[in-house]
Amino acid sequence: MGVVNVTPDSFSDGGEWFEPEAAVAHGRELLLQGADILDVGGESTRPGAERPTVQEELRRVVPVVGALAAEGAVVSIDTMRAHVAQAALDAGAAVVNDVSGGLADPDMASVVAAARAPFVVMHWRGHSADMQQRATYDDVVSDVARELRQRLHELVDAGVAPEQVVLDPGFGFAKLAEHNWRLLAHLDRIMALGRPVLVGTSRKTFLGRLGVADGGMPRDPLERDVATAATSVHAARAGAWGVRVHHVPSTLDALRVDQAIRAAR
Repeated sequence: MGVVNVTPDSFSDGGEWFEPEAAVAHGRELLLQGADILDVGGESTRPGAERPTVQEELRRVVPVVGALAAEGAVVSIDTMRAHVAQAALDAGAAVVNDVSGGLADPDMASVVAAARAPFVVMHWRGHSADMQQRATYDDVVSDVARELRQRLHELVDAGVAPEQVVLDPGFGFAKLAEHNWRLLAHLDRIMALGRPVLVGTSRKTFLGRLGVADGGMPRDPLERDVATAATSVHAARAGAWGVRVHHVPSTLDALRVDQAIRAAR
């Protein structure tokens, strides 16, 4: 899953693809590089980010979704708003990726249920403005698994078919570095919930802190793609359904190397 951020303030590439023409061109490039799905989002979810208005989010994403879908791309709409999800589905999106798992907008479940579209449900404890204050767990793996299981049951009760749901443990969302590493080490516990799993570690801060002295500044997001590729290989070995990345070639090369080694056995 290749990331198409149509935002001025995303943590890794904010503003670079903000104009619709640039975003569409970037989506085409990701497809040529080997992306299977393009995840188009118009709201930054970096820690501390402020939300755009519904009208602004629609202005950002709907033309991009429509243009890419018209060219045959499989497009995912990355949104927490049911109105935006519906507009994107109407424009040709095939997947809804909601980092709140439907919690931010009570109408999201009904939109997804009616569309019968695949629905990526992420573990979420609150909006970006204060989510890191909620990074408290007794045991992060058990707690995240339990909360995702509960959310899955709630969505099914709201009419979403279980086979529509893809789960995402939410790396970096209300989680400290040690929480992210624990979840990566125990992805099998998330797989055990019985639904496909999407892993989204790309360029996250906990990767940028690798090899950096305590108290030092994490490496720039653009310098985290090798670490991202390593986590992608780990996720693939664990059985993940997909990985969401900003830089497709590095992850695809890493996956191909791992596949070639396993085939040679």
